[in-house]
Amino acid sequence: MINAAIIGMGVWGQNLVNSAQGLSKSIRFVAGATRTPAKAADFAARQGIRIMDSYEAVLADPGVDAVVLATPHSMHTDQIVAAAQAGKHVFCEKPLGLDGASTRRAAEAAARHGIVLGVGYNWRFQPALQEIRRMIDDGRLGRVLHIEGNFCGPSAYRFPQGHWRHAGDESPAGGMTGRGVHVIDAMMYLAGPIDEVTAQSFRLAQDFGSDDTTSMLLHFAGGSTGYLGTIIATAETWRMQVFGSSGWARVGGVQHLNTWELTTCTIDRDNIMNKREPVVTRFDDVSTERAELEHFADCIVRGEPLVTPEGDAVRNAQVLEAIILSSSTHSTVRLP
Repeated sequence: MINAAIIGMGVWGQNLVNSAQGLSKSIRFVAGATRTPAKAADFAARQGIRIMDSYEAVLADPGVDAVVLATPHSMHTDQIVAAAQAGKHVFCEKPLGLDGASTRRAAEAAARHGIVLGVGYNWRFQPALQEIRRMIDDGRLGRVLHIEGNFCGPSAYRFPQGHWRHAGDESPAGGMTGRGVHVIDAMMYLAGPIDEVTAQSFRLAQDFGSDDTTSMLLHFAGGSTGYLGTIIATAETWRMQVFGSSGWARVGGVQHLNTWELTTCTIDRDNIMNKREPVVTRFDDVSTERAELEHFADCIVRGEPLVTPEGDAVRNAQVLEAIILSSSTHSTVRLP
């Protein structure tokens, strides 16, 4: 059993605790720290979490094996480095950092100090996404040609003026840090690394805050193309559709923390003019938040790394950085 501390007990930090506390056989939360302890006192008491005075106090506690970060984006890198130096494993909510250099610094610190670093891209634990991966691997979809994605909602209206999520240095390129990076991670899981982006990003709905309408064209090193849009001043919706040379696969809806359905359609090679009806596949319910935390805990026990300097989590931050640059310079940006 891994004894973890939750750092940041806002809505999402509490959600992570609720997903695992008393339900998991591999990880539990025993301590925590947050900027406003009084607001989290009742929650911490219900969950048996000992609120500590500071992040530094958590890192100095020998009873804590790992920290789970649900803190503002710009704080992640320094918090990861400090935890690694203290010998604490780290699970960090996405993104690990807001640029490639800081994210690589975090991953290198984890490798140098021999701790496991995980990142909260919970979509990878969706059975439907894993099935699409299998359909690519076994050839049912054929070669991946193109992927389209949207992840949208009313986030711009959720937080008041002055909230950190409206700050340009915390949420650059609008909904990319809160939403779009999930789709980027899922796309790279299916089609490999992105090597080129062309992006545009605007604030259209309000006269304050970060951009609310962001879209981009993507190119993958393997040859596939992609499109991603994230609008944070509209009704909730999300969708991802993978187009292969033998068929397509689609996931999407309004809720994204539930267990997804998968819709697929393949070409009838005996009669290519036959318009087959799509097939809907349903899966047993799973908590992706619990699954990602348990995977993190299991990797600690086995001594297996998760985030590495050359891995997808660092590449994701490099893609985000390229999107920010592309949208500000109105140009196509190639990644190394």
